[in-house]
Amino acid sequence: MQNPDLLVPPVTDAGLLPNLRFSFSDAHMTLNHGGWSREVTIRELPVATTLAAVNMSLTPGGVRELHWHQQAEWSYMLLGHARITSVDQHGRNFIADVGPGDLWYFPAGLPHSIQGLEDGCEFLLVFDDGHFSDLDTLSISDWFAHTPKDVLSANFGVPIDAFNHIPSEQVYIYQDNVPGPIESQKLDSPYGTIPQSFTHRLLAQPPIKTPGGSVRIVDSSNFPISKTVAAALVEIEPGAMREMHWHPNNDEWQYYLTGQGRMTVFAPNGIARTFDYRAGDVGYVPFAYGHYIQNTGTETLWFLEIFKSDRFQDVSLNQWMALTPAELVASNLHVGPELMNALRKEKWPVVKYPGFSYYPK
Repeated sequence: MQNPDLLVPPVTDAGLLPNLRFSFSDAHMTLNHGGWSREVTIRELPVATTLAAVNMSLTPGGVRELHWHQQAEWSYMLLGHARITSVDQHGRNFIADVGPGDLWYFPAGLPHSIQGLEDGCEFLLVFDDGHFSDLDTLSISDWFAHTPKDVLSANFGVPIDAFNHIPSEQVYIYQDNVPGPIESQKLDSPYGTIPQSFTHRLLAQPPIKTPGGSVRIVDSSNFPISKTVAAALVEIEPGAMREMHWHPNNDEWQYYLTGQGRMTVFAPNGIARTFDYRAGDVGYVPFAYGHYIQNTGTETLWFLEIFKSDRFQDVSLNQWMALTPAELVASNLHVGPELMNALRKEKWPVVKYPGFSYYPK
């Protein structure tokens, strides 16, 4: 059954919240010779004002054309391999091959391209503006198509007929040959290469392991170029949950990679709502709202927590209580030593939740 918690919500749910779930499978697909794309923006998920995202796939040799945009671009590689290129405002260039679990980040305004390698690729693009649509990018083919040829001739110092076959409109995605080894495409710039890497190997990063799963956190502290997007890759094993917590810096945008789960979000005035998620879904948590995520399936749940911020920040309910005078906590909640002695001063992002059932005893 899909979305069982909308049909019969937990008895502790109360009140109403905006919709906090949208599936990429319900998004419009843009098909091109060379790949496809679909997006989730504020149009599809109105509550998601901070970030927008595109799910894109490129065939072997398929190219997301040379382009740039007003928003920064953060990406997580889902499948296959790709080659990315960029040049910054100082004329320094960058080229790299990326694979599953790798990230890239292009600062706002810097031009770049993406091309599928031998096995093609699929990836998630995240932009630091919930209103942004990837179809609104600034593309090299579109600019050429809307510039008089005599201007192009003067700009590049070549005859007008050199532009006889340029595209008449934006190309967006097109099919090309699979590129050769990366060494065959590297170009020496007289200004050198971009000093801060635009890529990060997230899966190669040691995780924070706790009973029930793990977390890998990436932000400007370990991926310095990523100034506007921070994230966590969360693993929740069957019978475990992402602990009760909230984020003090911004809204949380989620992408579910594998498995299935449910999230309960707590809001002011006694409001709590539960939403169900599975692979390919987008979730959202408004700023500072408390929440937790349970694995409701038989396989490991993997998802991304993504924030419009330079740093990942969260507040653990358990840790907060453990580091507050015990008498104060006990009198506030009317609890005794059994709970107070079990509180942890260390943060455990994922905890065991044995015996999960939709029918609690």
